[in-house]
Amino acid sequence: MNRNLWLLASCQALFLINNVTFLAINGLVGLALAPLGWMATLPVMGYVVGGALSTGLVARTQKRWGRKASFQMGLVVACGSALLCLYAVTHKDFWLLCCATVIAGYYNANANLYRFAAAELSTVANREKAVSLVMAGGLIGGIAGPNLANATRGLFDVPFAGAYVALAFAALLSAALLSFITFPPTPKSNSNASGRPLSVIMRQPVFVVAALAGALGYGVMNLLMAATPIAMQQCGLPFSDAALVLEWHVIGMFAPGFFTGHLIKRFGALPIMGIGLVLNLCCIAVALSGVELQQFLVALCVLGVGWNFLFTGSTTLSLTAYAPEEKDKVQASLNFIIFATLAVSSFASGVLVTTQGWALLHYGSLLPMAITASALLWLAASRRRTARATVVAGGQ
Repeated sequence: MNRNLWLLASCQALFLINNVTFLAINGLVGLALAPLGWMATLPVMGYVVGGALSTGLVARTQKRWGRKASFQMGLVVACGSALLCLYAVTHKDFWLLCCATVIAGYYNANANLYRFAAAELSTVANREKAVSLVMAGGLIGGIAGPNLANATRGLFDVPFAGAYVALAFAALLSAALLSFITFPPTPKSNSNASGRPLSVIMRQPVFVVAALAGALGYGVMNLLMAATPIAMQQCGLPFSDAALVLEWHVIGMFAPGFFTGHLIKRFGALPIMGIGLVLNLCCIAVALSGVELQQFLVALCVLGVGWNFLFTGSTTLSLTAYAPEEKDKVQASLNFIIFATLAVSSFASGVLVTTQGWALLHYGSLLPMAITASALLWLAASRRRTARATVVAGGQ
């Protein structure tokens, strides 16, 4: 971990403070302001829809001006959108709140590239560890985010208005830290060095599996996490309990980052991703066993660890799918696929938990998990066939 990686990990922590606080409060604020109950998670959905819509623009700004300038632009948007959310909640304007979270999605799309930037700030031999350790910076955000939401919810007369003020300051702090990071220079554009067409890259089995596992793993995690504060409120549990559950959930998401990279380097990405799927199944089993605080707490913590294994593994796997000159378009496409999946899961989360119930929400998550498992087995089998063919060809 060099100085640049430590600073980037700090920016990742502040990004997760933004993410977790948004998830902790936007569903509840949405439930209070929405015309209909099933619309409660539309502000959460807006955040990821904005991210999906921004991926192409972010790819162009990163290619033209480089990592640093693009990341700083994202932080300016983060500050402005948090203040717009503040205005929306103080004036009880639900649709303006949704619009503000869509705008905040530009920051989401930018900061989701921190994990790829981490690989560029390290040597090739250590990039798995660099990705994992920078993502571990989210551990601070996981602890601070829910506590920030809980501590600031009564700061002003309007519930949770103080949280949006705090998020604006967090964006300014992140911008200050980012100014000290030295990123590798942006390669000069060359029409002859743009790499393969995106359609060719996306047909690679390794890309298909990395994109599918990353998107569906993130989607299942978001589906269950976004619904949790609403479900706990419906069960009569106070927001302080929901904040505690989300805190341990995000600790589960990012604490393994201190060793996930080592595990991937030793055992490979696919076995670690498979363990992530098993942990997701354990989460569902615990969640379906009851609706007391301890079930919410254990289920969400295990879900976080499962997400870490799946997402870190899929990110590491995706690094083998493209050449350096192809990174901007490939990373943008990966993020678009993830954000599009998150948009669907965010909307489905509110609809299912308010109309169908907590149990059906979890049973529904089994389908994307089964698809992910099939994809991992398919890639593993494909690699074994390739290895056997290589051995046979070498023997001849």
